[in-house]
Amino acid sequence: MEFTKSLIKGKLIKRYKRFFTDVKLAKEIVTAHCPNTGSMKGLLDEGNEVYLLPNNDPKRKLKYGLEIIKSRKNLVGVNTHMANRIVEHGLNNNLINELKNNDIVKPEVFFNKETRFDFLLEKKDQKTFVEVKNVTLFRNKDTAEFPDAPTARGTKHLLTLIDAIKNGYKTYLIFLVQIQNMKYFKIAKDIDEHYYKTYLIAKKAGVKFLAYRCNISSKKIFIDKKIKIKDD
Repeated sequence: MEFTKSLIKGKLIKRYKRFFTDVKLAKEIVTAHCPNTGSMKGLLDEGNEVYLLPNNDPKRKLKYGLEIIKSRKNLVGVNTHMANRIVEHGLNNNLINELKNNDIVKPEVFFNKETRFDFLLEKKDQKTFVEVKNVTLFRNKDTAEFPDAPTARGTKHLLTLIDAIKNGYKTYLIFLVQIQNMKYFKIAKDIDEHYYKTYLIAKKAGVKFLAYRCNISSKKIFIDKKIKIKDD
């Protein structure tokens, strides 16, 4: 996925009220929209290099959106709305080895009245639901982790993926690692032990888990390579 405009580099001052980020540009301080309402654990140190996407939509109050933070020498894509677009690009361009050559890729499909999954894939007579989780947490130099805060919603999605298997679907969950240089992925069980236990139940029930790292620059973000999931 290419950015629609050139990103502008600045320095992070602070993130507050979940949706707002103050950033120092070359000649001014601006308030940018933060498209990530999660904890963003480990990314919000004052002085971190950030990249903003400018917009001139008169309906939007803020003229910039936060897209990338550089933390501990790694670029991290923090726009959660980009995650599904990156995966859709990957599915349509066969960048995900396990999910190639689909006949149909449908985004945002309801499984039941309460839950919709990010994608429904159709290939011959097989239908596959795919759920995407955006990953921005890393606490050592080569391992990405999820979640960065307790997630009841994430646990519910795992249980519903199991239900989908019982109804004849294949199911995949993709951990989309929007962090440079990561070699491994693992569940942050110290942050949400219940999610970790449910992940193990889902894996045993047949849910397939994948972790794919992104190639990130100030011009584009796209799926780069699969990385190993560590269960210990």
